[in-house]
Amino acid sequence: MRLEDLDYELPRELIAQYPPPRREDARLLVVERAHGSLNDSRVTALAALLREGDVLVVNRTRVRPARLTTLRRPTGGRVVLLFVRPLTDSGTAERWQVLARPERHARAGAVLEADGGALILEVVRSAPGEGPQVRVLHGDLQSTLARAGEVPLPPYIRRPPAAVDRERYQTVFAEVEGAVAAPTAGLHFSRPLLGSLERAGVRMVSLLLHVGPGTFRPVVAADPREHRMDPEYFELSATVAETLRSVRAGGGRVVAVGTTVVRALESACDAHGGQLGAAAGWTRKFILPPYQFQAVDALLTNFHLPRTTLLLLVAAFAGEPLLRSAYRHAVANRYRFYSYGDAMLVL
Repeated sequence: MRLEDLDYELPRELIAQYPPPRREDARLLVVERAHGSLNDSRVTALAALLREGDVLVVNRTRVRPARLTTLRRPTGGRVVLLFVRPLTDSGTAERWQVLARPERHARAGAVLEADGGALILEVVRSAPGEGPQVRVLHGDLQSTLARAGEVPLPPYIRRPPAAVDRERYQTVFAEVEGAVAAPTAGLHFSRPLLGSLERAGVRMVSLLLHVGPGTFRPVVAADPREHRMDPEYFELSATVAETLRSVRAGGGRVVAVGTTVVRALESACDAHGGQLGAAAGWTRKFILPPYQFQAVDALLTNFHLPRTTLLLLVAAFAGEPLLRSAYRHAVANRYRFYSYGDAMLVL
């Protein structure tokens, strides 16, 4: 496939800058693969759109306040760090992979301080294409992030993080801190909506995939198959794997809430020769057309940026021609796009 085949024009005002008043207030474009049909609906109608016996699979990762402004010693130059993931370190100092802006001010040997000197960091490695690594010289990183860190909103949200983001850029089922971006399809669920689904006979189970910045990195290779994903940690328990196998055997559908859930489920299948089973570890799973899905029957997802691995995954699931039609329809009907925007249900 060609990346440019999935490009689309998006008026800037359709990029959602704030969440809707309620989580479930988003619009929902229902895409039927069997008939190629597109139907406008609402997230509040999910219980009617799904069937008794279906199971929702959600991602229970929690976004850490991972963006921290630091000052470079002794010049006082400002360096903004994004704490991506902790690294195994043979010493006693806590060590992290980070992204830095500007990166030229975070070369190996640089000393950075934050929160009035309560936290002091040293850049211990800065390799091109990998981002810097830092270690904690003084202070407690986790308490500093909790106190002074910001929610790492994506760059297309053109405003500083606000108090509302501390709650609304987390799903209601977020439990395990470790992501630098929200699994945004899950942001549409509230406790009342989950209750309506349960009453309709739709179960919910969870897995874990800590979303990293690489998920959103543009695909720039002329041949998209040459793109390399950054590693992300995932876990699928034996109990959940057995539940999903049982649901499918009984005629129910596995409904993935978001592309991160799809990647975790398909990674778990890869670990067991195509059969869904318990799995945990780091995945670089990259899904693009053509692809034979092993564990997913339906997908709830937000609208995604062009030339991203997210859009390629949805194209593989929905089919490229139908996806192009769906995005044209969404733009023409002024759906709201991206993290705080509306959603699409591919059946």
